[in-house]
Amino acid sequence: MAENDESKTTGETAQSPGNTPQSAGEASQTPGESTQKTGEATQKTDEPPQISIDDFLRVDLRVGTIRKAEPHPNADRLVVLSVDLGEEQERQLVAGIRAAYPPETLVGRQVVVVANLKPARLRGVESRGMILAATDDSGLAILTPDKPIEPGSRVK
Repeated sequence: MAENDESKTTGETAQSPGNTPQSAGEASQTPGESTQKTGEATQKTDEPPQISIDDFLRVDLRVGTIRKAEPHPNADRLVVLSVDLGEEQERQLVAGIRAAYPPETLVGRQVVVVANLKPARLRGVESRGMILAATDDSGLAILTPDKPIEPGSRVK
C-alpha cells in the first residue's frame, strides 16, 4: 500500500499489505530479511528469523523418488513431477528446476520433499509439495540423500 506524503511528515502509522502497523517512512521487510536496531537507525540483515524446534518439527520432510517428469505445458522454467512418497498414490509436484535439470534426467532420482505444504496451482497445474534445492553462483542443485533410501522416509 502506498503512503501519502503527509504521513511521512506527521509520523503517523501506515498499514503494510499484511495489515501490520509500521512507522511511516519505514521500508517494508521482504521475506527472509530481518532487522536490527542500532541506536536510532534500523539496519536490514540477510539472516532469516530464528524459529523454535517446534516450528521446525511442523515441516514434514520426506524422501521421494521421481517416477515421471514432464515439461510444464504453460511455463518454460517449470517441470511437472510424479513423486513416490511411499503413499498409496504418487504425488504431483511442480518445480522450477527445468533450466538446471531437463525432465528426462530426473526420473529415478531421489529428492527431499516438503510433504505437508498446502497445495498450490502453478500456471494452472496443481502442486502438492515442494522439492528442496540450493543455489549458489554455479547454479541450482536439488537435495538428495547420499544413498538409496525407502520412499516416504522422514528427514530428521
